[in-house]
Parts: sequence; structure tokens; C-alpha cells
Amino acid sequence: MDATNPFDLTGRVAIVTGGNGGIGLGMARGLAGAGATVVVAGRNAAKSAAAVKAIVDAGGSASAVEVDVADEASCQAMVAAAVRRHGRLDVLVNNAGINIRKQPQEYALAEWNDVLRTNLTSAFACSQAAYPEMKRVGGGKIVNIGSMMSIFGASFTAPYAASKGGIVQMTRALACAWAPDRIQVNAVLPGWIDTELTQGARRQVPGLHDRVLARTPAGRWGEPGDFGGIAVFLASAASDFVTGTAIPVDGGYSVQG
Repeated sequence: MDATNPFDLTGRVAIVTGGNGGIGLGMARGLAGAGATVVVAGRNAAKSAAAVKAIVDAGGSASAVEVDVADEASCQAMVAAAVRRHGRLDVLVNNAGINIRKQPQEYALAEWNDVLRTNLTSAFACSQAAYPEMKRVGGGKIVNIGSMMSIFGASFTAPYAASKGGIVQMTRALACAWAPDRIQVNAVLPGWIDTELTQGARRQVPGLHDRVLARTPAGRWGEPGDFGGIAVFLASAASDFVTGTAIPVDGGYSVQG
């Protein structure tokens, strides 16, 4: 790491769950571009291999590991594999997530539990697994991906919004608990970003595309590449005195009346 550049991630190792597409891949690319070795963690091995190839072809360093973030043992195995392969763990991005869009009365309890387990419980399990390795190397960075649905309400996102509100509060708790170990924990709250997840939303929610554009001062949907910079900031020494925060990356959507 270059001591004169607080954003330099040379020599750092970062796991990005769900790093094989969308916002996760945007963050993985950013981290690799700043010098980190990125471990792309996901269930789809072929998709992860393609993400690793894209990062390596762009001059970065990356590898892939299969993980089921809803399984505690798999989360622990993911961290162990990254450390075995690369010697350490400095950064964890908890990005993996799903959404099921229905009106509240239409959800089966199993669907509610699936969203909470995948979006919230998994982030806790991965953070628990990462903690001893970060403590061992003298500190680390955890970046949890929340959502603007932790700020706003929407009729079709009850379990998703609950999980993302939980992400924000969990982030604050972990930040307080692990600050003495020099581990900073922060959340990013994406706005409306053009990903597979939101492409599905646009098919399911009439008029969503136009409403998003009308309310977003930036005048466009976000792109995965918009998350490279915030990932580098929160993963680097530049944010050593920033912890417990929830930072919107939304083109101004959340400040527009």
C-alpha cells in the first residue's frame, strides 16, 4: 500500500459476495482497479468465472469462490478459502441479495424468511466469519449493501425493506462493537440502479421507469460502475475515521421532495 495515497489498496484482499454481477461487480472492479485482490463470491460458478476474467483482463487480480450466503458453514468456508488462497482478509462487501415483490398480504411466510435470510442474516454470518481474520491482521473494512428502502416505504417490498432497514441497524451495532479492533463497518444505500433486479421491477411495476427519472436530479438510472468509487473509499485508509454510516448512492433521489 502506498502511504502517500490513502485510496491505494495494493496488498489488500477483498471478498465481494454477489460480486459476479450488478452492483457487486461494479464494486469488485473498483476495488481491483485500486490494487486489491478481489475474491468474487457467488453461487453461479460460470458467472463468477466470467466476472473474474473481466477483472483480470482489465489488469486486476481476482479469483472466485462458490458460496451459499444463506448457509453459515458456507460463509465460514468462503472466508477460509480466501485466506488460504491469498493469506489474509482485509475487506468484506456484503452485497448478495434477493427481492420478491408482492403486496404484504400475499407473501408466504417462507418467502419472507427467504428474503430476510439471504439479505440480512447472511451479512451477519459473513461478518462473523470475517471478524477473526480481520482482527488477526490488525483491522479491516466491512461494507454492507442496504437500500433506499431503508429510508422510504413501498407497498411491494415488505420483507426486502425490513431486511435493508436491518442492514443499517446491524451496521451501526457492528461498528460500535468492532471499532476497538480497528474494523470500520459502513453501509451503502443504492438508489434505482440498472441491474437484473431492477429490470424485473420495471416489468412488474407499471410506470416505475418514468417515476424514477422524474424524481432523480441526476436525470438517469444509476449504473453498477457508479459504485466503484464508494467501494474504494470505504475499503481504504481514506475512511479510517468513518464508521457506522449509511451513505446513499442514488443520484439525489433521496433528497428530492
